[in-house]
This record gives sequence, structure tokens and C-alpha cells, in this order.
Amino acid sequence: MAQSVNITELSLPQLEMLKNQLDQMYVPGKLHDVEHVLIDVGTGYYVEKTAEDAKDFFKRKIDFLTKQMEKIQPALQEKHTMKQAVMEMMSQKIQQLTTLGAAQATAKA
Repeated sequence: MAQSVNITELSLPQLEMLKNQLDQMYVPGKLHDVEHVLIDVGTGYYVEKTAEDAKDFFKRKIDFLTKQMEKIQPALQEKHTMKQAVMEMMSQKIQQLTTLGAAQATAKA
């Protein structure tokens, strides 16, 4: 979206579409104070930290999320295996019912 938009000329649906595009838009910027930054700690809260503290915060967050992913990965794999087994069983049942229905239709004719 490399164009300027006059918001006063947009209708409500156009404004909603613009809002949806801006939700995922990033723009370049410059830090005036590179020693202190605001970081998003979640649910709309921001905390001012030094650049070094911010790096430490994000390193801890990455480590935490990595551990959580490793913790739930076996359960996800098991659920995926169970889903595949259920899908295979359903496919077999549908095939049996289709075959049975065709046989019954042939017998009636």
C-alpha cells in the first residue's frame, strides 16, 4: 500500500477494508532513542526497556515458546495419527455402504 489515501472520501465498506489492510501493515521508522525502546508484552500493554533488557526479554520469550512447542509436539503427533486412523476407518465404512447400496439397487432391479 504505497499510496496516500484521503480517508474523508471513503465509504464505510472502503474504510473497513482499509482498516483490515492496516492491521497487518508495517511501515519503516527510526528510533530517536536507541537505548530505550517500547516492547509489546501482550494484550495491548507496552513496557519501556533498555535495548539490552528488550533483547533479554525476547530471548526468554523465544525460549519459553520453544519449550512449550516441544512439550505439545508429541500430543499433536498422537492426535494426528488418531485423526488419520479415524479418516481411514470412515473411508472404509463409506466404501462398504456404497458397495452395499449398489448391490441392493441391483437386486431390486
